[in-house]
Amino acid sequence: MGRREDMVALVEKLMTTRENIRNIATVAHIDHGKTTLSDALIAAAGLINSDLSGKVQMMDYEDQEQERGITINAANISLAFDWEGKKNLVNLIDTPGHVDFTGEVIRAMRAVDGVILVVDAVEGIMPQTETVIRQSLREYVRPVLFINKVDRIISELNATEEQMQEKFVKVIANVNTLIERNAPEQYKEEWKVGIAKGNVAFGSAKKKWAVSAKYMQKSGVSFKQVYQYMKDEKQDELAKVSPVHEVVLQMVLEHLPSPLKAQNYRIKRIWGGDVETETGKSMVACDDKAPLSMVITDVSVDPHAGDVATGRIYSGTLKPGDQVRLASNGQIIKVQKLGIYMSNDFVNIAKAEAGNIAAIVGAKDIYAGETISTNEIEPFESFLSNVKPVMTVSIEAKNPKDLPKLIEALKKLSKEDPNLQATINQDTGEHLLSGMGELHLEVNVYRIKNTYGLDVQVSQPIVVYHEGIKGASEVLEAKSPNKHNKFKIRVSKIPQEIFDKLSEGLIDGKIKPKHTESIEKLKKVGFDTDTSRKVWAINGNCALVDKTRGIQALNEIRELVVQGFMDATNEGPLAKEKCQGILFELEDATLHEDSIHRGPAQVLPAITRGVYACMLQAGTELYEPKQLLSVTVPEDQMGSATRELGSRRVQITEMRTEGDSSVIIGKAPVKELIGFSSAMRSATQGRAVWTAEYYGYEKLPNDLQNSIVAEIRKRKGMPDEVKSWQFFIE
Repeated sequence: MGRREDMVALVEKLMTTRENIRNIATVAHIDHGKTTLSDALIAAAGLINSDLSGKVQMMDYEDQEQERGITINAANISLAFDWEGKKNLVNLIDTPGHVDFTGEVIRAMRAVDGVILVVDAVEGIMPQTETVIRQSLREYVRPVLFINKVDRIISELNATEEQMQEKFVKVIANVNTLIERNAPEQYKEEWKVGIAKGNVAFGSAKKKWAVSAKYMQKSGVSFKQVYQYMKDEKQDELAKVSPVHEVVLQMVLEHLPSPLKAQNYRIKRIWGGDVETETGKSMVACDDKAPLSMVITDVSVDPHAGDVATGRIYSGTLKPGDQVRLASNGQIIKVQKLGIYMSNDFVNIAKAEAGNIAAIVGAKDIYAGETISTNEIEPFESFLSNVKPVMTVSIEAKNPKDLPKLIEALKKLSKEDPNLQATINQDTGEHLLSGMGELHLEVNVYRIKNTYGLDVQVSQPIVVYHEGIKGASEVLEAKSPNKHNKFKIRVSKIPQEIFDKLSEGLIDGKIKPKHTESIEKLKKVGFDTDTSRKVWAINGNCALVDKTRGIQALNEIRELVVQGFMDATNEGPLAKEKCQGILFELEDATLHEDSIHRGPAQVLPAITRGVYACMLQAGTELYEPKQLLSVTVPEDQMGSATRELGSRRVQITEMRTEGDSSVIIGKAPVKELIGFSSAMRSATQGRAVWTAEYYGYEKLPNDLQNSIVAEIRKRKGMPDEVKSWQFFIE
């Protein structure tokens, strides 16, 4: 048996000792050193040679990741460690740091209970650092802090020992501010990080050393000595007395929770059902003898095995050959293979118990977010995120006979990455691919060309806008085409507080009638008790509310009314863009007594056209996606950088000096960031460094509204003129 086979056998054995399991992820801003730190842990477990640690970048297995030097895919690996006489299992997920791949981080948070937050000692807390820590805390995932690249403080800033300590204090204070704002109320103090607490370490993952207050007691190395080792360029010696993997491992095992502890408080947050039921209690207790409940966090499409779904098991035990149920559609599937991932390699195992991360083969057309169980179960909450695709490209196969292959490739890619949306423009027949930004789309076009071997033509990126309303409409009457059914409808803006909560994805889709859990969720979002009982559907951050009283047969057409509302809010009246922030109230209805006269062909157009009429009467406007841009530039290039930003409608919110560089922070329209990389490099002689973070949608300036609407309508093959509200209810 080789070293790897021994490791797999040991991992399989340790999957049964829940108190010694840690499900963790590395999270950070791009280039702060997550993958290098992961390499150090993998080397310590014996899976790669320690000399290759930091060079091999084992978790960046796709050729694009190696070429671009960034992590694109969240990669899993299971590692066994001996620590203080006990064998421990660490299930590690290495996540991306680029804003375009935030969706990978969001999905990974559902599978883990703790994170190592990696922060560059010189750059400190950056926009994406804030995003990932907020995301982990939102899922009740506990952090520890690793301040990386400490050697840069000496080599680049030539800092004194006191200045180095000041840097650490500033990073720790900023992380604690984020924890104070975002952690669960009952854990705000307990989860804060501090050197004395032992949940902060600092070092250099690349140079393979680290120190923490707790490990200093073991190694006998003082802070002054650490500084001297760096000053004397003896980091190799420091790595021998205080190796990074031991310091980080100690921090992980002592401060991050086991599944037994974490599920006790996390289930209440991430599962939509009642924790006092048998199912709820078994998940809270992480009971391996109970019926199975598992949530899928990642799907990859293997050319030979088909869909491979990775997820976290919250209760029960899973074995190959088991029959399990998909909560979304009730489909029963047979688990053909069960395994764990070792970076890109799928390794077969005989069983996986509660508290572990495992992968299954056998489910066709399964998606991330799916709940799998043996008994009927309330599904897990959707991933808590307000991140939406903001950019689109049109993709065409150069050879018409490749069209079926292109459709299949797009289907597989959007299955693997739920933040990627593949659609067809019904009017033009174009295949559209929507993603988080230019890089996200570039990476997936590369996969279409190289992984799937297709020769495709790709359009310039197009920005995804939203449609909203200025105020409230009057109550308008919409009639069905046969004039036998009438609906009285009004629309108004959703209050900001409710809008913000809905944008987090706390609740979405059709609401079951008198569904207690949904009513409770709606109340948490901010609706009053009476309205919560009358909400029929949520689409993004738009809501449909039934305000009618005692209308016969209304329940029979409920599904059709919901569908009409969904259709209208998915493609608004201005330019067929998705709608945001609209409260749609059905005030009254008159229905034909014969059901044959109130079918889909009558109800759907009446509702959709009624919504359009109300929106247009209330006054429609476009909203554009924005990103928070953080640009670091040398002082002498400051003028060039601000001019470039000014020409792109960037609203600068903060400017500060750090050493001999300036940092400019501002809100940038996504449309203006197309081609930004080459323009900014050219303007600053390649000396500017920048990052972006999804910010949300804001109203498009008034002077651009008409021209952008006209541009979108022309692109979609729509008539030039937007119809009046009267047109839709005549």
